Amino acid sequence: MDSSIDYTAPSTQFAFDVNKSPFFKKDSYNFMNILGVQQLNTLDNISLLDIFLSANNNIEPHYHPNAAELVYCISGEIVVSILNPFTKQYKHYTITPGQVANIPQGWWHYQMATEDRTHILAIFNASTPEVILGSDILKLTPSNIMAHTYCMNENEYKKAIAPVMPSTYIGPPKNCNKTTTDNQQYYPNHFINQSYPMQ
Repeated sequence: MDSSIDYTAPSTQFAFDVNKSPFFKKDSYNFMNILGVQQLNTLDNISLLDIFLSANNNIEPHYHPNAAELVYCISGEIVVSILNPFTKQYKHYTITPGQVANIPQGWWHYQMATEDRTHILAIFNASTPEVILGSDILKLTPSNIMAHTYCMNENEYKKAIAPVMPSTYIGPPKNCNKTTTDNQQYYPNHFINQSYPMQ
């Protein structure tokens, strides 16, 4: 066994309460708890996010440069959407309790709850997974570079992304007042017919 962990040290931890480790909270129905090596020092190349979502809430588009992700559904229903970088196509996988979806390292993806009280685990093969969020890319890349790259007016680009908050994690924002009809094009019911439910 090759490990840098000293399992005999007095500070060695073997148990932890993930409920006491909040990572992100949108409201009392949409939040994440975290477990990594900072919380449990005997973890070796594994970590997780304990995620709770209500219907039509989603984990924003993002990718993990240093980790693959296994999404396990505990309750409710969630659509896991993955952009295959080789085929340039999205695949949408509807998973329910006991089912999983695998996201390879570095692949762009997002998850959308289709039922209230959806509870999932996002399990990573890294003790501290890195994340690049879509909101951070939009807000932190200089607007003149984005506008130039895509042949846009810089002021129009700035106006378009003005409502985007860096490190959104769970969307849409609490103050979102779009109508249900407007939201239909973004939410899971729109692409349920294109999803690939588990058999």
